[in-house]
Parts: sequence; C-alpha cells; structure tokens
Amino acid sequence: MNTVTPSSIRQTRTVERLIQGIATSDGAGVSLTRVLTGKLQRRLDPYLMLDAFGSNDPDEYIAGFPDHPHRGFETITYMLHGRMRHRDSAGHEGLLENGGMQWMVAGRGAIHSEMPEQEDGLMEGFQLWLNLPAANKMAAPWYKDFPSADIPEYTTPEGVTVRVIAGTSNGVAGAVQREITEPIYLDIHMPAGTSFSTAIPPAHNAFLYTYRGTTLVAGTSVEAQRMGILSNTEGADGITVAATEPTRLILVAGKPLHEPIVQYGPFVMNTQEEIHQALDDFRSGRLA
Repeated sequence: MNTVTPSSIRQTRTVERLIQGIATSDGAGVSLTRVLTGKLQRRLDPYLMLDAFGSNDPDEYIAGFPDHPHRGFETITYMLHGRMRHRDSAGHEGLLENGGMQWMVAGRGAIHSEMPEQEDGLMEGFQLWLNLPAANKMAAPWYKDFPSADIPEYTTPEGVTVRVIAGTSNGVAGAVQREITEPIYLDIHMPAGTSFSTAIPPAHNAFLYTYRGTTLVAGTSVEAQRMGILSNTEGADGITVAATEPTRLILVAGKPLHEPIVQYGPFVMNTQEEIHQALDDFRSGRLA
C-alpha cells in the first residue's frame, strides 16, 4: 500500500446539514437505513439514493433481494462484511465479499438479484444509486465485480487509510472512472487524533456518512449513522476531516446533471412518458 501525503486544502467545505437515515426494509424484507432519500435528490444530484445495511441477525438479511428490475441509473454496492451473490438478466454473475464492490449500469434495463451466501455473522455495506445522463439512460447494461484487492488504497503519514472506489484522491485513481458525473467515492479509516484532506471539484455536490466513530468537519461533529451534506461554499477546494476517536466514513461527490428526475420505484428517467414506457417494457418482458 502506497504512502501518500495529502495535498493542502486552501478552504474546506463545511457541513450544511445533518441527516439521520430512515429505518426501512427492501427486497424480501432486508432491514436497512435509507440515508439519501428522494427529498434529497435535487440537492445531491447526481446521486439518487444511499442505503446503509448492517446486521448480525440473519433474520434481517437472509431473504436478500430476489429478482427486480432497474432502468436509467447505476448501482454501486460496497460490501464491508459478508457475502452476496449477484445474478442478472444480461448473464452476469459474481460474488461480492468483504471489502469488495460491484458496479452495475442498468441503462435501458436489467433484472437482477442480490442474495446472501451466509447464514450467520455480520452483513454490512452500502448501496449507492448514481443517476445516468439523459443521453445514456438507454445504454446497454454493464456490470463488473471488484474484489477487495482490486480497489486502490493508500495511507497517509498519520496512518489514515483511504480506499478509492471511484474518482481520484490525492493523485490516486480509483477502481472506476466516469465521464459527465465524475463520481468520487472514498472509504476513509481514521485512527484517533488524525486529520485528512482531499480535493473536491467546486462544482460537485458532496456528502459524507460516518459509520464508525465521529467525523469532525470545521467544528461540526458528524456522529455514527449520520450523513453530513457538505456546503457548496464558493472558494472551497476540498474537505478536511478530523477524528478524536477511531472513525470510519465514506465520502461521496459528483458533478450534478441538472436534468429532470422522474422516479417510479426502480426506474429513474427524465419524463413521465419514459416511466410509462419502462413499466410497459417490464410488464411485456422487453425490459431486459
């Protein structure tokens, strides 16, 4: 693992708003916390949804996510702990394990399942939905598994570990790059008493989610199981975070599309007519 000295940030973004997720269930009854909801889609464009899941109780996850459709966006599933099998209508299959990530472009349509391959123990991770621009919503579906070893990592001289899932951080390119939305997705592990800085393009919307400990941002504490929406302050060129206790967080940013968002469950398009078409295609077997 490379040691990288973070670039200095002239002005850090601050926390504009703290968000507590909503306890819910999805799939065949999997318990999860919906952190980024539909009410925040405009503010956090191009991101549509963030679910955090984590449980030691198999009754809360064992039923998994049987076959279900998607159209019009990308899904990024990042597994901290556990084993999940992916299968989809385009013939892709993969096993997501500790520290691994799967990236799926639903495009014009994919029907997939995500089913646990464990009967006990901790299952924990995140699923993030990234919108596709109108020009790419009907692109061919695409899928790739990234085992933990294929996700670039670096450490700082203070001992902060950064996993670069997407985008670039302090000169380290992540596992996935995307044009147009230019997503950044980092998993940051901070020992007590450390700080960390990384650049964020000024035009990007950004948020962080603390999943262990407490993240400090310019005097604001983002405690565990809380999202901090980061300000779009003019002149801010990145973010500096600090930790007084062992802390883990994800940092997510992306360039907004500024396009209409029309969502109906697992379909996200630009017009109501396109949603009706997606429903018709699904019901008639033409989705995938």
